[in-house]
Amino acid sequence: MAKDPENEARSRALRNIRSAKARPVRDAAEWAAAITQGDRTALAQAISLIESRRESERPAVESLLQAIPAPSHPTRRIGITGVPGVGKSTWIEAAGTALLERGHQVAVLAVDPSSSRTGGSMLGDKTRMDSLSRHPRAFVRPSPAGDTLGGVARATMETIQLCEAAGFDRILIETVGVGQSETEVRRMTDAFLLLMLPGGGDGVQGIKRGILEWADVVIMNKADGPAEQIDLARSSLAAFRGALALMQAPPEGAPPLLGLGSGLDAKGVGEWVDRIESRLAEAAEDGSLDARRRRQVRDALVALLDREILMRVKSKPGFEAAWKRLQSESHRTQSAAFDALRRLLDSLD
Repeated sequence: MAKDPENEARSRALRNIRSAKARPVRDAAEWAAAITQGDRTALAQAISLIESRRESERPAVESLLQAIPAPSHPTRRIGITGVPGVGKSTWIEAAGTALLERGHQVAVLAVDPSSSRTGGSMLGDKTRMDSLSRHPRAFVRPSPAGDTLGGVARATMETIQLCEAAGFDRILIETVGVGQSETEVRRMTDAFLLLMLPGGGDGVQGIKRGILEWADVVIMNKADGPAEQIDLARSSLAAFRGALALMQAPPEGAPPLLGLGSGLDAKGVGEWVDRIESRLAEAAEDGSLDARRRRQVRDALVALLDREILMRVKSKPGFEAAWKRLQSESHRTQSAAFDALRRLLDSLD
């Protein structure tokens, strides 16, 4: 009986993830050296470490990140978002292949949604990008979003740094799915690409502030098939073009690239890759890319501060008991939620 290639790829991906989680205790400097020398197993294990929520593993994470050197080569980070079913994985595999053909080393960080009940995640993107995940100069890593908003995983920024240290000069970040908080991915990428579905919303929907006004590239995807489908894609693109005309330009001042596309058209995706690369080269030359990276460092510090404060509050003696008491009493009290939280924090101090 013939083996199912998709099941084979899924099984292989799950085996790799399990072996990465079985990380050995190792010296941070040796581990960092293995990563910078291209050891994929060491890289996968390091990512599993920084994704861990165990407080006992934070010192190891910090030691490893301190040992990781800055990349010795220019890197570019591209975020890709869009509603579920828009074809993100198909487009990314075609774009990653185009970048490989241009001599780049490509890492794909695919963030999968997590169950709000169990916390589990399918982690299926590696099986949907089978040819890319098997390429010797590509690395595909699915990660669970957990309870993190913004369409990215909690440790995505640290994972980007690890991949860049490992020699990957093009990092593609696929987000969970489109939403108002999804713009968080723009705060860690050099180009933010929004894939749209033909007929997915009229001009009024497009005028909503949020994702559309932050996009550096807007592609009306799935502009293929019968003439009716292509006509629908063109009319949808025209509606969004009108909505964009009413918005302010992004902080960098560059208007977004806008057009039709299809993840099934390798040549067309390659042309989009060239346009994005050209835009990034211009940004690097005029200094706007460096300015964007500096803002990202500041944003990352704010996020780290928020996370550190939360961890310290939760680790205070008596927090768990006070928090459970507040939750159980909240439905019986008339005081505002922020009032109750303020009293809880005062009691911890």
